[in-house]
Amino acid sequence: MIHVAAVPVKPLFVVLVATLSLLLLVSLFSPRPFFSQSSVSLSDKVDIWSVKRVMEWRPCKWWLQGHLTALPAESNGFIRIDCYGGLNQMRRDLCDGIGVARLLNATIVLPKFEVAAYWNESSGFADVFDVDYFIQQMDGFVRVVKELPSEIASKQPFHVDCSKRKGQFDYVESVLPSLLQHHYITITPAMSQRRDRYPKYAKAAYCQACYNALRLTRSLEKKASDLLEAIPKPFLSLHLRFEPDMVAYSQCEYAGLSAESIKAIEAARGDKKPWTGELAHLWRNRGKCPLTPNETALILQALHIPQNTNIYLAAGDGIMELEGLTSVYKNVVAKSAIMSREDFASMHGNTKAALDYHVSINSDSYIATYFGNMDKMVAAMRAFKGLHKTLFLSRRDFANLTSMGLTREDLIQALWKVHVHDFVMGIGSALPDCFCEFKL
Repeated sequence: MIHVAAVPVKPLFVVLVATLSLLLLVSLFSPRPFFSQSSVSLSDKVDIWSVKRVMEWRPCKWWLQGHLTALPAESNGFIRIDCYGGLNQMRRDLCDGIGVARLLNATIVLPKFEVAAYWNESSGFADVFDVDYFIQQMDGFVRVVKELPSEIASKQPFHVDCSKRKGQFDYVESVLPSLLQHHYITITPAMSQRRDRYPKYAKAAYCQACYNALRLTRSLEKKASDLLEAIPKPFLSLHLRFEPDMVAYSQCEYAGLSAESIKAIEAARGDKKPWTGELAHLWRNRGKCPLTPNETALILQALHIPQNTNIYLAAGDGIMELEGLTSVYKNVVAKSAIMSREDFASMHGNTKAALDYHVSINSDSYIATYFGNMDKMVAAMRAFKGLHKTLFLSRRDFANLTSMGLTREDLIQALWKVHVHDFVMGIGSALPDCFCEFKL
């Protein structure tokens, strides 16, 4: 008879725990080499788009079914929506303003795009969007006019400060009296809206404006379609944000940047000084720092995006350190390289942004390195069109994982896990005001 000696379980367990603890300490406190851009072996792995999702966002039926509530016979007055910032911030302001106008039973005057301070140009609503189509699509949701009645046209609108207005009763109690008194007012809706407090007919006007009523002008749509046609297929649209002003605004510092990039950031920084020490570490771990092209390339590899993928760079002028991406992903194209030099030079910042928007909502897949207005609008419109290969890269997870000491394969595996979870659950891929969760 063979006897097997009993192994003491408790001492073995203690040894195992001690060994694992020692390995963790070595990982955390040993010098962390900056991750290499060398190719990651992905030949036996599927990309993130092949993972089966369990949930997606689809347009809610309640606003697709119709107007819900008929417009009152008489309007309470006229509202002009003054929109500021980049194209998609102005689009957001416009959609919010239309919801407010329906809430107050007001007639919309064509909006004013205040782009001079942002783009140093003078393009307006009619330079980007098809006015007649907009009016037609909003019929029944809210009244829209091109011109004011003669008795009002000569008057300057009364400006109402809406910066602190949040929900339905805020606007009814604080803005409606001015509308009734002056008959013609201007508003810029508050950035932090509580549309969940709106009645559904006001929400429906908002949703209709955002997703059905804003079509590019014929000439701009032709340029956008030609650009889309020229991009090699299939392709990934990548919205990359690493411009000097963006980095300066973030108050983040980066190691290893070129002298040219550092100079550009310093020129854009002004009074905004970067965080230092522990504050800088906390700020980065909260996900406040834009991803560099180098970091973006690493995450794309972690998501098993093949290095021969056709990538359209949806970005403004002045992206820094771009070779960090293009040294890994060789098939990167931008609109400046596809369009003729004369055509590209003649376009405004707003119309260039409109091209990126059009290409991105029609791309085979879309990845954003930020969570700005364009990213939110593109993701929602893609959900509206039934295009669900959409993902936001997590700056917070990237910062936390690298600060833990994870490098190379361990970092790549961890990045895969967090992003697969977001893709499977549809996290961040649509705006909840007009979309409902749909389990697959």
